[in-house]
Amino acid sequence: MTNTIQQSFTPSPEEVAQFHERGYLGPFKVYEEEEMKRLWRRERLRLMDRTGAVYDEGDAQAGNTNIANYDRHLDSTFLADHICKPEIVDRVTAVLGPNVLCWRSEFFPKYPGDEGTDWHQADTFAFASGKPQILWPESEKEFGGTITVWTAFTEASEDTACLQFIPGTHRTMFYDETKNMHYQPDKINAQDKDGVNRGFYGYDYRQLQKDPNWRPPEERAVSMIMRPGEAILFWSTMMHASKPHTSPEKGMRLGFAGRYVPTSVAIYPDTDDVDEYGGKVSLKDYGAVLVSGVDTYTHNRKVTATTRGHVFPVR
Repeated sequence: MTNTIQQSFTPSPEEVAQFHERGYLGPFKVYEEEEMKRLWRRERLRLMDRTGAVYDEGDAQAGNTNIANYDRHLDSTFLADHICKPEIVDRVTAVLGPNVLCWRSEFFPKYPGDEGTDWHQADTFAFASGKPQILWPESEKEFGGTITVWTAFTEASEDTACLQFIPGTHRTMFYDETKNMHYQPDKINAQDKDGVNRGFYGYDYRQLQKDPNWRPPEERAVSMIMRPGEAILFWSTMMHASKPHTSPEKGMRLGFAGRYVPTSVAIYPDTDDVDEYGGKVSLKDYGAVLVSGVDTYTHNRKVTATTRGHVFPVR
């Protein structure tokens, strides 16, 4: 019998140290560029079928909300395998440890003419509804947020709304997520100091600033230019944003984000729904996915297969 040796994508100690200093790692390749283009041509059609989606389409799209993009890995075989890919999981476990859950995934489309995404940080993800969506245990209270792995399904360039990071800002929260943001989908947002139009999916993230007079140090910003199939790993507590999409000839820019936490983190504690972006969805069919190791805790609801029966490949 031949033993199959798994390829390792664990970053070097130097890369991990650089991640802790900057707050991000990458970009790195998950798919070959032509492979990504081929896969997305196929999957964008399959994803139009929402019969297996865990959130009701009518509720998810109420108010033109972004919740419709949440957690399609729970019904899509391709996305289920994507969040578990060794190229991703090995890098995540190098930061979070061996026992890891994927608790959410999201699509982030930007169409030609769309404004940039405002500078923001996320710790408990309570900024929209006021309810924490993830809580680290008291014994690990120096940590917070989630590891996000953002994969470019299409080109992400300076003119197609690439991500921007402010390195080293992941250790200090400049926003108070317990403050209330008002959902105003038709609000026209102000320009930043460089004249870039930015917003936050119907919210004004500046309403959460601890110091109303504080401004993000945009002079330190770096752009994450990525080819289709490349990914970037970063702390959600690091200041991040995106540029506007100013290139009509290049079509939609699409990123797909998987969000990861250790199994010790409580996911959606004391809540049965997600209420944000002008919509509300029930969590009755939701479950986190173990992507690596074991889960000895009992505080999170979990699933081991998609709604269509595809088993998640645990690393």
